[in-house]
Amino acid sequence: MAFESLGDKLQGVFKKLKGKGVVRENDIKEAMREVKLALLEADVNFKVVKAFIASVSEKANGQDVLESLTPAQQIIKIVNDELVALMGSDDNKLKYSKHPPSVYMMCGLQGAGKTTTCAKLALHLRKTQGKRPLLVACDVYRPAAVKQLQVLGKQLDIAVFDMGTQANPVDIAVAAVEHAKKHGNDPVIIDTAGRLHIDEVLMNELSEIKAKADPDEVLLVVDSMTGQDAVNVAESFNEQLDIDGVILTKLDGDTRGGAALSIKFVTGKSIKFAAMGEKLSDIEPFYPDRMASRILGMGDILTLIDKAQEAFDDKQAEELERKIRKQEFDLNDFLNQFQQIKKMGPLNQLVKMLPGVDTKALENVDIDESRFSKIEAIIQSMTNAERTKPDIINASRRVRIANGSGTKVQDVNLLLKQFSEMKKMMKQFQDPKKMKQMARMMKRK
Repeated sequence: MAFESLGDKLQGVFKKLKGKGVVRENDIKEAMREVKLALLEADVNFKVVKAFIASVSEKANGQDVLESLTPAQQIIKIVNDELVALMGSDDNKLKYSKHPPSVYMMCGLQGAGKTTTCAKLALHLRKTQGKRPLLVACDVYRPAAVKQLQVLGKQLDIAVFDMGTQANPVDIAVAAVEHAKKHGNDPVIIDTAGRLHIDEVLMNELSEIKAKADPDEVLLVVDSMTGQDAVNVAESFNEQLDIDGVILTKLDGDTRGGAALSIKFVTGKSIKFAAMGEKLSDIEPFYPDRMASRILGMGDILTLIDKAQEAFDDKQAEELERKIRKQEFDLNDFLNQFQQIKKMGPLNQLVKMLPGVDTKALENVDIDESRFSKIEAIIQSMTNAERTKPDIINASRRVRIANGSGTKVQDVNLLLKQFSEMKKMMKQFQDPKKMKQMARMMKRK
């Protein structure tokens, strides 16, 4: 996961500071030296590191910090604020045209994941804002690029505009915008050609598409795993195209995070989105404050809430609340909750978003996600009557369910036991006396 190594090192530095009763200037100097090394190892641009350390050191050495009762906490707050400013504390939302459709021109080098990112962005805008996007195939040079976009569009049920591989990309972009106006598509997402390196031919074509299609935003897609190279690419594209923002791909990979921490400082342009996985739904808006919080081990509860809101249906949530209140919660509901949680993403990533979780301690913890599949198989092998009234599941039924789900009787027994314990816990929350007892116990603590 991005920033994991950097986060571990920074958290280690601040743990030492917290262990000191009094923090002196020498302690801050030593801490900043370690922070500097951690940032350089994370492949952060050296100019960025120099400016960052100078700013943090100046603020951390102030009398308000040194004479504070919690100097370590004050320093962590300063580092957090500086990280947010470094990644772009200003508004990083997409701009929309007052006269639809909004047009977004996607550019970048070959291999950065540009075509897939176009589809991810289209899906995200449809899911979160109810848009009717149009994907535009302007990469007529890379073998199968047009076909790839068509396949992605079909998979997501999103319209794709193309004119084959013989047409001029500039003409395709202009025609696509007119098509969108006539057919009510909004936004238009233009997938332009990439190269293995930046060249004059590529830039001239992109400049012409920008001039003729008049995009609301030019978004650069960069591979975060390329570190400083990603920053250099962003700087070059920005100089020649004046980009409006950046989308980072592969931020879930084995990347040190240098690109995310350097791009805004070097180009002056914000990171708008981050692609965090291989699924087409694995893209999210880039929030500098949330990312800084993750780096410093303070969790990211807001993103966790966003994921939950996307995964959980409001009507289902209301019905579930009613069933729990009336003690009608059954195995159908149990299964539904597991399926909703699965939509939120890998468990090991979700757990790390919880505040106070020791990510280092999680390294050796095996979160067996196959358990979800086993639970689904067991419940789906039951009859509707068995799911509604688990008490009727006797020994012979357990054998049949185990055989039908490809599991063992012990697995069925364990699931039924967990479900029974959950129902007991839910029942306690409905008992006013128990609630009062719990409230008294909490006050004692």
